[in-house]
Amino acid sequence: MRYRLLQAILLTPVSTRAFSSSKSFAFAKFNSKNHYQFKRSMTSQPTSQGGGAKNLVVDPFCFRQFAEKDKSKGYAGTVFNISIDEFEEIVNSRFDPSQLQDGYAPFCKHLFLVNDFTDARVNVLPITKENEHCLRTNYEARNEKELPVLTRYFDRELLLKGKSEADVFPVAKYIDLILYSREQIEKENAAMEKDDGEKKETAPWGIVSIKAQPVDHELPMTPITAMRNALGKDQGGSGVELVRESYMEAYGYWKDHANVI
Repeated sequence: MRYRLLQAILLTPVSTRAFSSSKSFAFAKFNSKNHYQFKRSMTSQPTSQGGGAKNLVVDPFCFRQFAEKDKSKGYAGTVFNISIDEFEEIVNSRFDPSQLQDGYAPFCKHLFLVNDFTDARVNVLPITKENEHCLRTNYEARNEKELPVLTRYFDRELLLKGKSEADVFPVAKYIDLILYSREQIEKENAAMEKDDGEKKETAPWGIVSIKAQPVDHELPMTPITAMRNALGKDQGGSGVELVRESYMEAYGYWKDHANVI
């Protein structure tokens, strides 16, 4: 009887076979240090759209945050040693649309993930009497199309003088993926005359920035970023009207904190 049943299954085309269990197991890379984690995946509930499509992709604007890209060499914010492909694989496996949180505009969302797959450290610190001498200012534009704006930041080298990185910057407990809708990305690219390349991206969400932080909720954007976003798309903004209440909330936080560059 068992032989006949096995024979019947083997003679049935693969595409028409029905299996009693939808659970499968696979080894997945855990982080850039070649650690591995045994994980369970539910094949009946894929995390990405059909045909292997992704829900999330790292937008070229965010390439500067990955060491594999040349843009990262001049970037002073958080840079990840993990590859973009590996990063996308992990965040897509954890993507849950019900966990998306609203951002500063309808096209912007946040997704907070436990940071157990990178060694990224926080790059925002409170301003104290002990470290305020490390503060600096500079006019900065994130790309050649943006208007330069005045920024305030901690000088990383000054903070680390005579200290180890672990003494100054704790490893981030969470990462905040800042997402823009595909429609908004296409609008901004068109306004700034950016070439999308030969391959047109179709993922519904683009990761435009990644923050390493100690909490699983949004930190207020810097006031100067809010002002820049209020500019037209052709000046590097998103055309979103500045809201005074949100701006004052941002001021309340950033008057006592600064990014590390």
